[in-house]
Amino acid sequence: MRAHHVMTRKVITVRADTPVRDAAKLMLQQRFSGLPVVDEVGRLIGMVTEGDFIRRSEIGTQSPHIGWLDYLIGPGKAAVDFVRENGRKVGEIMTKSDLVTATEELPLEEIVRLMERNNVKRLPIVRGETLIGIVTRMDLLRVVASLARDVPDPTADDEHIRDRVIATIE
Repeated sequence: MRAHHVMTRKVITVRADTPVRDAAKLMLQQRFSGLPVVDEVGRLIGMVTEGDFIRRSEIGTQSPHIGWLDYLIGPGKAAVDFVRENGRKVGEIMTKSDLVTATEELPLEEIVRLMERNNVKRLPIVRGETLIGIVTRMDLLRVVASLARDVPDPTADDEHIRDRVIATIE
């Protein structure tokens, strides 16, 4: 099986200029733990996930700033943290670097390996730079559930086995 066999094709996305509050509401309404971020022509430019909402000024969970540590790591890191913690648009808080993607022809085994290796719960499927689908843990769960109903019950009695054989022949 390959990505295109299991991926969700109608992907709900947000744009970089979407307000953070609207993205959070959409994720809650749809029960999504993350959303792809696309530009005006559908190119994948980032992902916004639950993790991007953990350190937020609105709820008082910003990173503690230790003066000497800021001195060691430089002012750039502190500035980036400030923008992420106080950003009002998705583009300010989304993950842009190290974006893990796959193509529609990638086998499921490789998709799972990518998800595990990169510790991600969803894998955007792209054709070139254009988002064409997404494979999530839920998509993989659906495959398991659909295949599980085709697996015969090993504890079935002779009559159930006979009925299954006849149904298959018919």
